[in-house]
Amino acid sequence: MTDLVAVAHGTADPRGIQVVHDLVRDMARLRPDLPVSLGFVDLLTPALPSLVRRVTTDTDDAVVVPLLLSSGYHVYVDVAAEARRYPGRVHAAAALGPDPLLVDILADRLGDLSCVDHVVLAAAGSSDPRALDDCETTARLLSEQVDRPVTVAYVSGAGDRLPSVLSRTPGRVAVATYLLAPGFFHNLVRRQSGGRAVTAPLAPDPRLATLALRRYEEVLTARVPATDGACCAMVGV
Repeated sequence: MTDLVAVAHGTADPRGIQVVHDLVRDMARLRPDLPVSLGFVDLLTPALPSLVRRVTTDTDDAVVVPLLLSSGYHVYVDVAAEARRYPGRVHAAAALGPDPLLVDILADRLGDLSCVDHVVLAAAGSSDPRALDDCETTARLLSEQVDRPVTVAYVSGAGDRLPSVLSRTPGRVAVATYLLAPGFFHNLVRRQSGGRAVTAPLAPDPRLATLALRRYEEVLTARVPATDGACCAMVGV
C-alpha cells in the first residue's frame, strides 16, 4: 500500500490547526486501509522533510498530497524537493485547486446571491504567477456557476490587493473566502472587507477529503503502464 503524506500550511490559530487535523481524519475514515500522515511546510511540526524521512524508513512508496488550494512556492519547491530527494519512492500530487469541487463549496458558502451584483474572490496570494493563474481559473469557474462577475483579490504576495479591488468594484459585493482554514489570512480578509459579507473558509467540508484522496489516486493511476507498453508520466508538481 502506498502511503499518503498530507502536507498543509501551518498556522498559529488553534481553529485552523483543528480544521486541518479534522480534514486528515476524514481522509483516514474514508480510506481506513491507507496509511495517512500529516506534515507542515511552515510554523508547525512535523515539518514535511522530517515526516517524509520518517515515512520512508518504513515504506518504499509514498505520495505527498498538498492540502493547498493553488500550486505556488510550497508545491513547486517544498513538495517537489521531497520527490527529488527520494526518486522513485516519493511522488508529488497536484494541489487541491483549481477544481470544480472547490467551486461547488465556494458557491454553497455564498448561498443566496439575489442581492449581490459582484463577487470578489479573496485569496492568500503568492509570488508565483502559476498560483495566481490557478486563482483566476477558480474565479472564472465560480463566475460561470453563480452567474455573477467574479474578481480575484489578494491579501499578500503579488496581484491586486483586496482593498483596492473592493474600492473599484461597483454594486452590491460579497466576498468569497478562498482559504482552506481559519487563521491569520481569514482574519485579514474580514478586516479589509469594510463590513461586506465575507464567507467562511472552505473547511470544514467533507468534500475536501474526497478531493484530497482523488489527488492521491491520480498519482497512482498515472503510474499504471499504458496498454501499448509505454509508461504514463508521473503527475507533475
